[in-house]
Amino acid sequence: MTTTTDVRPPATGDPRTPDATGVPGAVGLTALTALAPAVWGTTYLVTTELLPAGHPLFAGLLRALPAGLLLLVVLRRLPQGVWWWRSLALGALNIGIFFPLLFVAAERLPGGVAATVGAVQPLLVIGLALPLLGERPTLARVGWALAGVGGVALVVLGPDATLDPVGLLAGLGGALSMAAGVVLTRRWGRPPGIGSGVLVSWLLTAGGLVLLPLTFLLEGAPPAIDAPAAGGYLWLGAIGGLAAYLFWFRGLGSLPVVATALLGLLSPVVAAALGWLILGEALRPVQLAGFALALAAILGGQLTRR
Repeated sequence: MTTTTDVRPPATGDPRTPDATGVPGAVGLTALTALAPAVWGTTYLVTTELLPAGHPLFAGLLRALPAGLLLLVVLRRLPQGVWWWRSLALGALNIGIFFPLLFVAAERLPGGVAATVGAVQPLLVIGLALPLLGERPTLARVGWALAGVGGVALVVLGPDATLDPVGLLAGLGGALSMAAGVVLTRRWGRPPGIGSGVLVSWLLTAGGLVLLPLTFLLEGAPPAIDAPAAGGYLWLGAIGGLAAYLFWFRGLGSLPVVATALLGLLSPVVAAALGWLILGEALRPVQLAGFALALAAILGGQLTRR
């Protein structure tokens, strides 16, 4: 099987034609892609309310490896040639390295600070897109990315926010790892004749294999799993892992990379909304303004590309 070294992956079709959802292609694909970060926004609620404490890497492992192995068994396609190391690199950047750094940041920083640091990812994508994709940043894109960081900060930052240097470095490192994974996924595309499902199977498996030794070295034996925890792990693996990554990488292969990165702002926004709806957390006027600003940045990023 041959591989491709094209900087841009082939287009999946005319965005003006209806896709399988019956919605014009670009709009329907954007909506499906947005489901991924929206689902990832449930991770905080599921982790704190259903899962045993002290095992975040184990949760990340179950989110990635079973889904990747299941897809490999179903689709029965293995990487060839350069795609062995590309799959390992992309799986590590998007999952295997990103998860541990994310959890370190979450443990050492208040949730609002960690979420705000993670929200700089679209800015990092803009910076990496110039040397790796040849995409020059526009004032509009930079402006929407900055607005998104400001909106997330208004939603999630509290008066008790503290800054831990290790946590900040971990948060920035996680955002950089994910940003590099997003841009390189766009740059390398996928081999000819390989669908997004096969690519996702490679990346989830590779990311899970990177997490496997880290999980048992840092957390030891797996925790006891009761019925609520089993439901939480099932949600993280089947919906937050398998379904969400299928949607995410399908969109990432076709949509503009910065516009796709801005969709990631949905994660902290959804997490804050669920905290208000389900956990009864307070929602102040400044947070409502942050919601509006973050949603405007997401929408503006999608419209700017046109």
